[in-house]
Amino acid sequence: MTNNEIPKLRIGDLVTDLPIIQGGMGVGISLSGLASAVAEEGGIGIISATGIGMLEPDFTTNFKAANERALRREINEARQKTSGIIGVNILVALTDCDDLIRVAVEEEVDIVILGAGLPLRVPEAVIPDGSGQKTVKVAPVVSSGRAADLIFRRWSKSYGHVPDAVIVEGPLAGGHLGFKKEQITDPAYTLEKIFPDVLAAVVPYAREYRKEIPVIAAGGIYTGGDIRRMLAIGAAGVQMGTRFVTTNECDASEEFKQAYIACQKEDIVIINSPVGLPGRAIRNKFLDDVAAGKKHPFTCPWKCLKTCDYTTAPYCISLALTRAKNGQINRGFAFAGANAWRTENIISVKELFKQLIAEYNSDS
Repeated sequence: MTNNEIPKLRIGDLVTDLPIIQGGMGVGISLSGLASAVAEEGGIGIISATGIGMLEPDFTTNFKAANERALRREINEARQKTSGIIGVNILVALTDCDDLIRVAVEEEVDIVILGAGLPLRVPEAVIPDGSGQKTVKVAPVVSSGRAADLIFRRWSKSYGHVPDAVIVEGPLAGGHLGFKKEQITDPAYTLEKIFPDVLAAVVPYAREYRKEIPVIAAGGIYTGGDIRRMLAIGAAGVQMGTRFVTTNECDASEEFKQAYIACQKEDIVIINSPVGLPGRAIRNKFLDDVAAGKKHPFTCPWKCLKTCDYTTAPYCISLALTRAKNGQINRGFAFAGANAWRTENIISVKELFKQLIAEYNSDS
């Protein structure tokens, strides 16, 4: 089997060489460096908008302007490096979600991925106006068929339009998870179990709107064999995050990448995030201290997340993740998928794609 036999991913008029979306990883882990490298190799490169302005000098005094400025810059830098497909991941839970979507549309990204919440209301900027002009594609991230149906039903009723694709994220993903803590290890909630329900939920809308709506699998996808396995059950493509962290082009610090390489399977833990969701991360002293009841006092001049109560939170998650991104691992922590312990070295994105293709083919 050759590379040419790996199916392309089609989202409307967007067509990839390989059916791979690089997962959006904040704060500052997937920016223009990683996204452009993935796009150049034939996947969809994703810039994470989460906390993207944290390193701007005026972030503490005007975080919305800082975020918008940084997002525009990263999109433009990615465009200068590649003519491939570039998207932005934006969390619905962000207080400036609508503003970031507007920026992504103004900068003409190819696709916006909406995670961490149900996007039941969306800015008109991403809804076709009937003029025939090209619009940005939109793909919500869901963890159940019920959530997918709710989003599609609301969009259909309110806008006469439905999302262009859907990403189904299972409980093996890194970062914040869309599951209750007890569901994460429940066999009834594996990606393979929840995927068919989402696929079934989308079918009636694809028929009604007479368009293909690809359903993409995410969470725990690590090898080319995993890609083949998910395509076999109906996925149009996959989204992968963890395996892209240990690449030369990833925008994280060397210390952040080494945390992945050094960790063991037992170091991958589920934490209680200050934003009210369980999350998967690499255990370290910072997280051990938090688990032991230690608090890291902070002030919050911006309230970047709708669900965060900074008056009771033991630490600022945005600050902790920014420090980790910059290499101060023990003053923060690294989110990671369940397979992070399998990483062994740092390679280029080009080499990673070669490995994934070889793994996909050898699994035949």
